[in-house]
Parts: sequence; C-alpha cells; structure tokens
Amino acid sequence: MTCRPVAVALAVCAAIVTPSPSVVAAAPPAVSAPSAIVVETTSGEAVFERLAASRRPIASATKLMTALLALERSKLSDVVPAARYRALAVESKINLQPGEKLTMADLLRALLLASANDAAVTIAEHVSGSRNAFVRDMNARARDLGLKDTRFANPVGLDAPTNRSTARDLVTLTLELRKSSFFKRTVDRAGATLNSGSRPRAIANRNRLIRREPFVDGVKTGHTIGAGYVLVGSGTRNGVSLVSVVLGTASEAAREADTLALLRYGFKQFRRARPVRRGNILTRVPIRFREGAELDLIAGRSVTKVVRKGRRLRTDVAGVPAEIVGPVERGQRFGVVKVTDRASGELVAEVPLVAAAAVPAATVADRGRDYFTRPTTIALLMAVVLASVALALLRRRVQSASRRQQAQESWVA
Repeated sequence: MTCRPVAVALAVCAAIVTPSPSVVAAAPPAVSAPSAIVVETTSGEAVFERLAASRRPIASATKLMTALLALERSKLSDVVPAARYRALAVESKINLQPGEKLTMADLLRALLLASANDAAVTIAEHVSGSRNAFVRDMNARARDLGLKDTRFANPVGLDAPTNRSTARDLVTLTLELRKSSFFKRTVDRAGATLNSGSRPRAIANRNRLIRREPFVDGVKTGHTIGAGYVLVGSGTRNGVSLVSVVLGTASEAAREADTLALLRYGFKQFRRARPVRRGNILTRVPIRFREGAELDLIAGRSVTKVVRKGRRLRTDVAGVPAEIVGPVERGQRFGVVKVTDRASGELVAEVPLVAAAAVPAATVADRGRDYFTRPTTIALLMAVVLASVALALLRRRVQSASRRQQAQESWVA
C-alpha cells in the first residue's frame, strides 16, 4: 500500500525568481541620487540599484557602525560620563557637559535620532577607551561583516578622505543592526526624552519621513558638504520589509523623495506568501490492521515567506511511510514537507509532518481480521481448500478402484 497525498495540499504555491511580464511592467523608480539601492530584508534581494558599489562619503550614516559597536560591546543600562568634545556650531549635538552622566540607552537615542556628535564621541571613548581605538574597532567590525568597500576615519561621520562606504555596504550594516529590537524601536520613533544626564532633553528624529509616512520605520539621515544629503531608509507594508539607501542627493527634499520612490517601488515587487499552514492536512497514510482507516498527517508549523511577484514556490512531501502501525501519539513525526523554489530548486523551508490524531495499538482481533482478509491469505486458504477437495476426490477414486478390484477377485474365486 502507498500513501495518498491530499491534492489540494500539494498544489504549487505562488512565490519567488524571474519576474513575470506583469511585474516587469512596473516602471523603475525615478531617483536623483547618484548612488541608490532598495533591498528586501529577508532575502537581501535588491530590486533596484544605481552605482550601489560606488565608494562615497556617507556623513552621519557612519553613526550606524558607532551604534552597532555600542550595542554589541556595552549594556543599555551602562552609565557613561560625557567625553570632552568641542563641537563646531554647525554640528549636530545635544550639548553634553564633560563628565555629565547618561545611560547608554539615552546616548544611543541621541546618536540615532538627533545624530548628536557629542554622543557619538562619548560612546566611542566608553566602548574602546579612545577615539582612535574605536575607529580601529569600527574598521575591524566592517571587515567581519564583509564590508569590503567601507572604511571609517571617525565615529561621527565628518568629511575625511578615508571615511567612505557604499549603498550596498550600508544595507548590510543596517540589516545587522535590525537584529536589535532596541535599534528597531528607536529609529522608528518621532522623538524621545532623554531623562538621564544633568537635565531632561527632548529630541526629535531628523528623519522627517517617520512623521509623514506610516510605513516608514527608519533609519538614519546624514549631511555634510562632501557627502551631500544621505538617507538610509526602511519601511514595512503588508508584511514586506525593505531597506533603502540614497547617497549624494542635493537636498533634504530630494533624499526624502528618492527614499519614498525606492520603497514604494520595492513594495510593488514583493508579496507575503504562506505556502504551508500549521495544521493543514498534507497527506494521509493507511493504518495497518484497520481496513480502510487512514491517519491524517499535518504540517507541524507554518511557513511564511516574502516572495518576489512572478516567482513560484512548490511543496512536496517526503519520507512518509507506506503505512503506519499503532500505537502512534498525536504530534508524532512522520516525514517532512519541503518548500522549494520552483525555478531554481533551492530549498526554502522544511517542515515536519506530524500525526493529527493518536492511533491505539492493534488488538488481537484487529490483527486476526487483517490477516484473514489479506488477498494473499485468502488465496492461500482457497488453495488449501482446493487441494483438500482434490485430495478427497483422489482418495475416493482410489477407494472405489480398490473395491472394484476386491469384487473381481471374489468372483474369480
């Protein structure tokens, strides 16, 4: 006996690889930035790039690496004395006084929302002991992340010949930072009040899109004379999350318009699919010793995937036995359902198939009934019966012949 897959459950599910003509028809975003990119966060797939590997000054997007080292090498509860830092009048700052004590959480809020240079320097000296040591740590972490086109010269983002990165590298850095729930919450705020320090400070997020567009949820602005206007953006809509980068735009308005164009274009390219739902019956397996009975095998968990429109996923069951024998516990594993990219064959997910119900052990009566109703058993019994009949007939013939012979011998005598 073989298992019989449930047809509906094994239907090919829509999802991921070369865009269909209807998807390609969407016009690419009109952006003015000399370098730009937009990427779906779960796959890292870029749907638009313009000179995304070009090395450029990145202004305060530098502070993303400052934030990453702070999150990795300190605690949010750390109380940190402010560093001595003489900021120029044009610099972003929260006017920290030397020695004033703030929590690392508040310093990071000042860093990411207000883009405060004095907060950046304070973080650097706390984490690595000195600014120079911190810059070395920044560059070492960049190498660890594979940011081969990134080099840092300071923790702030001030123009320097060696302070460079690319749109593509900034996406990678941002995706690493998004693993931190504190980071994601912070960059999605319109503002904050810093309650540690010598006095409360109310700060606003320099990313004005946070207040204007509900789907925008980050990340970091930047501006210097050398870099122009920079914005690392992010957005989420209908379960699809994107990260965008624009470098070198001519104004705040231009960087915001470019960011929105990239995000809106990206949302048109993806959708959220669920090819496997927990509890769905994916196949049925015959139960040994119980004629006609079958055990439903269901998905042990759901699979949710953000997929490129025009691409497809498929589901197939594997490793399922031809039949099962009780006892079986509810939730016991029997094989898997594999979700694969239909075009490339790449395995997307593998989900256990589990018993939807318990199956008790077969009784003696069940086993006897099963044995005596098997085709092989019936055939054997019929063969025995036929052999018995043939043997009886043969014996009758022999006995009849023997009686005739005895009668003839008696007559002759």
